Amino acid sequence: MLVLGIHRNRLGNYARSGFESLQTDRITEVRLVMKVKIIYRCSSCGSESPKWLGKCPNCEEWNTFEELVSQPIVEKQSVKRAISVKKLSDVLAGNSDRIVTGILEFNRVLGGGIVKDSIIILTARPGAGKSTLLLQVADDVASQGYKVLYASAEESDAQIKKRADRILNGSNHNIWVYSDTSMDHVLQAVDELDPDLIIIDSIQTFTLEEHHSRPGSPIQTMGCANELLKIAKNNERPRAVIMVGQMTKEDEIAGLRALEHLVDAVLILNGENGEELRGAWCSKNRFGSTGEMGFFSMTEKGMLSIDNPSEFFMTQRSEGQIVSGSALAVIKEGTRPIIVEVESLVSRSFTPYPSRIAECLRRDQLNTLISILEQRGKINLYDKNVVIKTTGGLQLKEQAVNLAIIMCIVSSVKDKAIPNDTVFVADVGLTGELKKVPAIEARIREIDRMGFRRVYVPRNTVREPSRFKNLEIVELNTLYDVILDLNMKAGEQYA
Repeated sequence: MLVLGIHRNRLGNYARSGFESLQTDRITEVRLVMKVKIIYRCSSCGSESPKWLGKCPNCEEWNTFEELVSQPIVEKQSVKRAISVKKLSDVLAGNSDRIVTGILEFNRVLGGGIVKDSIIILTARPGAGKSTLLLQVADDVASQGYKVLYASAEESDAQIKKRADRILNGSNHNIWVYSDTSMDHVLQAVDELDPDLIIIDSIQTFTLEEHHSRPGSPIQTMGCANELLKIAKNNERPRAVIMVGQMTKEDEIAGLRALEHLVDAVLILNGENGEELRGAWCSKNRFGSTGEMGFFSMTEKGMLSIDNPSEFFMTQRSEGQIVSGSALAVIKEGTRPIIVEVESLVSRSFTPYPSRIAECLRRDQLNTLISILEQRGKINLYDKNVVIKTTGGLQLKEQAVNLAIIMCIVSSVKDKAIPNDTVFVADVGLTGELKKVPAIEARIREIDRMGFRRVYVPRNTVREPSRFKNLEIVELNTLYDVILDLNMKAGEQYA
């Protein structure tokens, strides 16, 4: 009887490794009959090493390492199974395979909800609200009739219950809680309960009995993650799995990079402990865009979804109330444009080196914009302190906000308020010219939707300005033109 697919040298390797070859008519099965792990232990101090050493690094004694067998004999036989191969055109995929939660910002980041046969890892700094958000997700999914298993190795059942009483409106009967560090027990609970959603908090704290390394080691972490992957990708009973991943000081997931390759989506939650604003985005998402950003507000009642960020990142003032040092811009997070308010404070400096403070953008960018304003806008700031921030603490990463930053400084210097119905969307070059920005049509639509009346943009960037009947689109060439035009329309002296 022929042995198909196995070379003579490979058979020799199997024999040397303790394997037996079982031949059949079609395939060759390999049965593991012996698996021995050798370690070396110092007879003087008891320290262990995976290889023999002449000198013990702990007690510095010579020739004290002795060979030991750390594991007993294990028998394991491979299992044959039928293989089902499908054409790509016959595979069904649609939005119906998602669990759509009532947390709109959570759905947006994941591309429309939780895919039923997906495995997701959520990471953030300590205190950012990972466990709080996932408990709210569990409650929302359970309220739709799905079974949810919340397994935690970091908190007891009583601690989870205490948080649920604080942030949820009563306990949901479709949520089961299990507190243990053994992944084997969690897998047993999955078999008994048959949940639709499994939440693991956190993956670095669970262990499998077959591995003899500490919790959080690469072997344990990847072993536990692979077991969860098998559960999620089961064709007969797909399940959604969300794991919490601990974050290092370098703001990366603790452990091997292979963990990120294994999962379908890597969800990152930004925000410091003590701050209200939280931002969520995906660095990897097999079922959606990685550019979408979701915003949450951390309160005593948990994480509240900010469904209309444009209202959150602006100061709500009464009709007719205007203040100096404030200007509006439009940023783009993923596919969504967001209106944000930029504020400035300009004061006289009594030192040779005025302060340049920016909480929301790089200091070099602020210094560049101040230089442009001094040279091209003809406003001197050499003896002025300049402070810039945004409402809500949002970080400004786009060049499209540069005109708004400069104009809020102009407003603060002249102590003249910019009308509340005016928005600025343009980059400003070193020559003082207004530059084009990406997706300007989408930004203008958001301005029109929010009810603003005027927007300043670079010339020849809007294809059909007449489409926006309730919005005046002012197209200009330079920064100085914007200052002069605003001066004429507002009836105040800006320049």
